Amino acid sequence: MRRSAGRRQVLVPFLLSLFSGALPDQIRYSIPEELAKNTVVGNLAKDLELRVRDLPARKLRVSGEKEYFTVNPESGDLLVSGRIDREQICSKKPLCVLDFDAVAENPLNIFHVAVIVQDINDNTPLFKQSSTDLKISESTQPGTTFPLDPALDSDAGPNSLQRYHLNDNEYFDLSEKQTPDGRKYPELILKHSLDREEQNFHQLLLTAVDGGNPPQSGTTLIRIQVIDANDNPPVFSQDSYRVSLREDVSPGTSVLRVTATDRDEGVNAEITYSFYNVDEQVVHFFTLDERTGEIVTKDYLDFEVANTYTLSIEAKDPGDLAAHCSIQIDILDENDCAPEVMVTSLFTPLPEDSPRGTVIALIKTRDRDSGENGEVYCRVFGNGEFILKSSSRNYYKLVTDGALDREQIPEYNITITATDRGKPPLSSSTSITLHIADINDNAPVFQQSAYVAHMAENNPPGASIAQVSASDPDLGPSGQVFYSIVASDLEPRALSSYVSVNAQSGVLFAQRAFDHEQLRAFELTLQARDQGSPALSANVSLRVLVDDRNDNAPRVLYPTLGPDGSALFDTVPRAAQPGYLVTKVVAVDADSGHNAWLSYHVLQASEPGLFSLGLRTGEVRTARVLGDRDASRQRLLVSVRDGGQPPLSATATLLLVFADSLQEALPDLSDRPAQSDPQAELQFYLVVALALISVLFLLAVTLAIALRLRHSSSPAAWGCFQPGLCSKSGPGIPPNYSEGTLPHSYNVCIASQSAKAEFNFLNVTQETAPSRDLLCDDASWVPSANPGDTGIPFNSDTILKVSFTYFHLMFFFFLMF
Repeated sequence: MRRSAGRRQVLVPFLLSLFSGALPDQIRYSIPEELAKNTVVGNLAKDLELRVRDLPARKLRVSGEKEYFTVNPESGDLLVSGRIDREQICSKKPLCVLDFDAVAENPLNIFHVAVIVQDINDNTPLFKQSSTDLKISESTQPGTTFPLDPALDSDAGPNSLQRYHLNDNEYFDLSEKQTPDGRKYPELILKHSLDREEQNFHQLLLTAVDGGNPPQSGTTLIRIQVIDANDNPPVFSQDSYRVSLREDVSPGTSVLRVTATDRDEGVNAEITYSFYNVDEQVVHFFTLDERTGEIVTKDYLDFEVANTYTLSIEAKDPGDLAAHCSIQIDILDENDCAPEVMVTSLFTPLPEDSPRGTVIALIKTRDRDSGENGEVYCRVFGNGEFILKSSSRNYYKLVTDGALDREQIPEYNITITATDRGKPPLSSSTSITLHIADINDNAPVFQQSAYVAHMAENNPPGASIAQVSASDPDLGPSGQVFYSIVASDLEPRALSSYVSVNAQSGVLFAQRAFDHEQLRAFELTLQARDQGSPALSANVSLRVLVDDRNDNAPRVLYPTLGPDGSALFDTVPRAAQPGYLVTKVVAVDADSGHNAWLSYHVLQASEPGLFSLGLRTGEVRTARVLGDRDASRQRLLVSVRDGGQPPLSATATLLLVFADSLQEALPDLSDRPAQSDPQAELQFYLVVALALISVLFLLAVTLAIALRLRHSSSPAAWGCFQPGLCSKSGPGIPPNYSEGTLPHSYNVCIASQSAKAEFNFLNVTQETAPSRDLLCDDASWVPSANPGDTGIPFNSDTILKVSFTYFHLMFFFFLMF
């Protein structure tokens, strides 16, 4: 039942030959109407030379406004998908063709397919009425014709109405006539004159037969009443009329006025007009004035519904004598139908990296108008990234004409406008929503080009240092950012013990407590990497500054302090003027910034107002001239305080002696500074008393020993006194003052003569040093002597020296308790 190009031929060869000449590029099939659903019309894939295994990828399908057919996606067969009634689709057209397009993708192709629907004899000829009544005057001349209502047969071609026949009778015969549009209708012909007196009634059977196999027929009964003579029937001025009418005329517009005359007089000449043998559409669109014969439009006309109408008018007198004429009304097309835009294929979403010329959609246009009114062209408005390319006939391809970027425009609303060439032109639009699919074309971007974070030292482990943030405009995994540390100026092995970063949040955590004094700053390189394929990344530098806290107290470098916290003495000339630089307290603080800004304060002074202390320099200067009442030995307690909150401090004790030379200063060093403490004064007097008693007790012993040793005349030697206050240095080794910035080192020796004691500066070596260690306190030194070792004779000088030595031993012994 199918026919493809150059293949089998089927029914109606004459019509197919005409069709082949008109449509040379189409795939053509021929089928009878009323086929069952899913009936195979033909193998469309094979006729299109498509391989069956390619059908799923090519997505072969039918594109049409009303789908009568469908394509089997597995075999490529063209199947009937709905009822095909030739009479409903093509009415009386001699050739009924269903014209549609087949679309295949990958690559995109459009094929034109035509299916000829052959008529089958599925309709019986039917008369509108089962019986027809005629009144014929007896005066009617033989040969007079009487048009009868035709039978209606919806079939076409050979299956349509072919002939009429009348049962055998004496007076009437039958002839067939044809209207301008090709329809056949019967006419009753009077063969012999009628005689009402002989027979006033005739009954005939009219049969309509079609050309089917087997043929089908329909009948109607014709009842003829013979009436008395009205000799002259009405006569129209012309047998046929043809007029043209614009489709946009309003209802009530006069189309034509027909005129018929009757040579009879009086009542027999009165003519009435009526429609005769017309379709229902004619009655719907036109009205006829039965008195004047004027035809007027009744409703709005539509060229697209029907472009021509045939009207049959009957003029009848009171004697039922009638005349007939035909009117053909041609409807002129107006541009009253806007073009239609249909999207047959849409490819969305579209990857943003699609190259220029990528097909987005297949567009089809249609305009029911004719001529220029039906010529359509399309345009794209408002989107420079897309253009339309004409494909074939009324098809257009919507393709890309530029680069796409989902991050800038994730979605396009494309408006396609179709405009005809009528005057004025009409247009219509349709919108396509095109979604752009994301690809990983954007690397993460940090919010800052570089980061600087401050972290106070002594932080708890796990504390948050800073947070870096990077954004990625891509979607899905391509926009998910993870953070890591890729480089640092710290040792690679120690990096993990210092910091870590949260991969999801970008928060940097301290893994240990920082110490500003050990590590003041370090720099990291952080990387943000997305999860796309391939992954993209970006780096940023983060400098971490470890802020100082006041966790280190000042340390005094000079003067060097002894175990009891006191310092070496410094001499001040007695004639020193105000502002004289006496000494300088030097201190350092391991902290930095404000925490290391040191200030110097006097906490306690033997003589307030005698010395001034530089707040920032630590310089000790004389504030005034030394007075007669001022003690030659002064003591200053200095506090060194940093600028932290709360501040930390250290203290240093300065011993200052007013003397013009060191020899003058030594006696003052043996005396303790006056103390205001009563308990100290009591202890002093007790020591003096004890010393006097001890001296008196030992005088006799000393005198006796001295007499026995009188033979020895060797001079007595005094040991050397070390200047250090309770110094731990050995004999002959000067104390270490390396921590001070103004060091003073002295070696002091005391010798006695026979008549008086003098102070001489001697260099004491290891060989001449006394064999016993010096005993000292914060203000006095006492040498030890062994007369037996030196062989000193017991004379008065020896006794005095021994007594003096014993006195000092008792004095220090008392202080120890």
